[in-house]
Amino acid sequence: MVDNVNNLGLTEKAALLLLAVGQERAASVLKNMGPKEVQIIGSAMSSLGTISIDMVDDVLESFITQIKDRTGLGLDSDSYIRNMLVEALGEDKAGSVIDRILLGGNSKGIEQLKWMDIRSIADLVRVEHPQIIATILSLLDPDQSAAILGLLADNMRSDILMRIAKMETIQPAAIKELDEMMEKQLSGSESVKASSVGGIDAAANILNFMDGVITEEMMETINESDEILGQQILDKMFVFGDLINVDDRGIQSLLREVSTDQLLLALRGVTEDLKTKIFSNMSKRAAEMLADDLEAAPPTKLSEVEQAQKDILVIAKKLADSGEIMLGSGGSDELV
Repeated sequence: MVDNVNNLGLTEKAALLLLAVGQERAASVLKNMGPKEVQIIGSAMSSLGTISIDMVDDVLESFITQIKDRTGLGLDSDSYIRNMLVEALGEDKAGSVIDRILLGGNSKGIEQLKWMDIRSIADLVRVEHPQIIATILSLLDPDQSAAILGLLADNMRSDILMRIAKMETIQPAAIKELDEMMEKQLSGSESVKASSVGGIDAAANILNFMDGVITEEMMETINESDEILGQQILDKMFVFGDLINVDDRGIQSLLREVSTDQLLLALRGVTEDLKTKIFSNMSKRAAEMLADDLEAAPPTKLSEVEQAQKDILVIAKKLADSGEIMLGSGGSDELV
């Protein structure tokens, strides 16, 4: 039982809020989330245990305060999003982002894919042309795309990833082709602008979620074919060891969302500098206990360690996407 809202992470607070607002309202909120968000929130809701009235009051009060400060309630949502993005990015840069958010959503077939079982998606796309597969994977979440790539034939993976890395835009006709393949028609008009998809960042993000051995094999094949492209992908990859470049505030935000068991596994075999970075952002007692547990822990399979690190990276990237932390990759100042 959790007895203090301050001990909850952001996901648990969101879960508690949905439990507090009632079944119908919670269902309405969940309908507007993606499959991964629903799974994460659902798991958090089921693991909260007993909830006190005071905890509910605290979360509701916090939520209401944030809503008042941060949202444009009462405004047309499309207009609000357009104006916000143009003001933040400028007319030119905002254009492609707006297309992806407000126009790209018409691609119902791709959205349906996001809810499908990974193996089913792999079975569906494996017979398609590599360019079509690359386009589909560019439009899915990177961890989902990584899992699909892992189920495809070895001789296809590197080719598909290179196509993703070299991709810049997708034309409406290509989106239609994908939707037709899934027996869906694009509801947008012929005048829809080309949308930015794929690219070096997309390829690197997919590789971040793949098994270490497969990643090495794919990068070796890519380097043999295009060494410059391979280096560009490598430079954009964000691996667990790169957490050492995250500032202290970011590490503290991340640690609030990570379980002790995850951290205990993930810190196996990392550099002493990274361990020191993590320990220095914990309470003295918590750091001492974790260090003792690490020293006393029995040998663990490398695959389990890598999985724990990937799970933490997923959390880190979600926090980065929400603007709560800043991730640096490959010595670059860009955000990933």
